[in-house]
Amino acid sequence: MKISTLSVLAVVTSLASASSALAQDVAAGKTSFNKCLACHAIGEGAKNKVGPELNGLNGRKSGSAPDYSYTDANKNSGITWDEATFKEYIKDPKAKIPGTKMAFAGIKSENEINNLWAYVSSFDKDGKQK
Repeated sequence: MKISTLSVLAVVTSLASASSALAQDVAAGKTSFNKCLACHAIGEGAKNKVGPELNGLNGRKSGSAPDYSYTDANKNSGITWDEATFKEYIKDPKAKIPGTKMAFAGIKSENEINNLWAYVSSFDKDGKQK
């Protein structure tokens, strides 16, 4: 009996995780990324601009994109980018990393932030979409 209860619990947990992932819209995130395009690039062939290219952001240490001149604040932040950190940062970059040169007011909409993360995290370090 315990095994079937655990099986049901596993299925329910999986469904909850899947519905959370579905709530994030990559296409809407791509549209939101237009706000970032003036300073950042993503995808195959992306190069640093005013800000670093964002390929493979998930799991990357802050201040580590090759050939980009970061502030000491970014290099010494101790941040490794993941979903939670990105979502906190994008709401108010200067509050998350005081001294960053990122001049962006932030995004306040949770839905837009979720979609933006879905888009940004869909690129591997080589700029290929997963």
